[in-house]
Amino acid sequence: MSIIFKKLHAIWHHECYHGWGKTNRFFEGWYYKFVSEDQGHAIAIIPGIAMDENGNKQAFIQVLDGKNDKAWYHRFHEAEFSPATKKHSLYIDNNFFSLDKITLNLPSLKGELYFNQPSIWPSSFFSPGIMGPFSFIPFLECYHSILSMDHDLTGELVINNQSISFTGGKGYMEKDWGHSFPEAYIWMQSNHFSQPGISVKASIAIIPWLSSSFIGHIAGILFQGKLYQFTTYNGTRVKKCSVSNSKVEIVMENRKNRLSLWVKRNKVTELAAPISGFMDARIEESMKAEIRVELFDKKIKTITLSDTGFSAGIEVAGKYKMLLKP
Repeated sequence: MSIIFKKLHAIWHHECYHGWGKTNRFFEGWYYKFVSEDQGHAIAIIPGIAMDENGNKQAFIQVLDGKNDKAWYHRFHEAEFSPATKKHSLYIDNNFFSLDKITLNLPSLKGELYFNQPSIWPSSFFSPGIMGPFSFIPFLECYHSILSMDHDLTGELVINNQSISFTGGKGYMEKDWGHSFPEAYIWMQSNHFSQPGISVKASIAIIPWLSSSFIGHIAGILFQGKLYQFTTYNGTRVKKCSVSNSKVEIVMENRKNRLSLWVKRNKVTELAAPISGFMDARIEESMKAEIRVELFDKKIKTITLSDTGFSAGIEVAGKYKMLLKP
């Protein structure tokens, strides 16, 4: 399969590897989040590849233990990074990652988890994934995709010689690729609400555009089997964005609905992040936040959803004051 075909295939299959033919200033990482049934354990696994401006390359697997506020970064030789071409099937050394399974053989983390009944962000020819038509722009700093808003877990992991069951727990998957994370962004996610089947993901970021930039936003609420989308390209506007040390508030509105998010922040853990392709930047993520969600139907003037999500992930990164809107 030619490199051109591989690149075209990846445009409409975001789960696949996008770095074919790349030799420098590029990163790609998949984000797997696992929360046990009792929410006593929350783990994020981030496998990926990084290439700096000089062509130095490394594969990596980053681990975040969200309940114990610890993180590990495992480096691997680039030759140990082995992605498939037509589907997401990735080996890094003897660790395996796909859309329905993960196998880990790390020094302090081993085991196997299976994913059932994924909730996939809808895709079409002209709007492939959460970035919609922006997926076709070839010069963006960072691309983003949701691989599963919510899915069930089976299996167990052995963390520091302690066996932990994730059967009955919940998972979430997304990914990023490009050369750098945005210079300012807010990201949040939870699928642990009082009612099953609810999931929320939202982010706001500075998007470089030619010689200028703009504030882009993407959010989705999965509720009663329906995905409510709030994106830059569907006419959604950010009505409010405020940040303090203890909370974040975001209000988005489009023609049909208004989405309000109130986040209670918690202790964070430092993670490696990409800048000019390599994992030399640092960000902070909490997996112990709470997100209160309110979805308001403007046509019938009714609150259709009001609930609080726990074991929530949140990142407030970079020059976030550029994003604020009172």
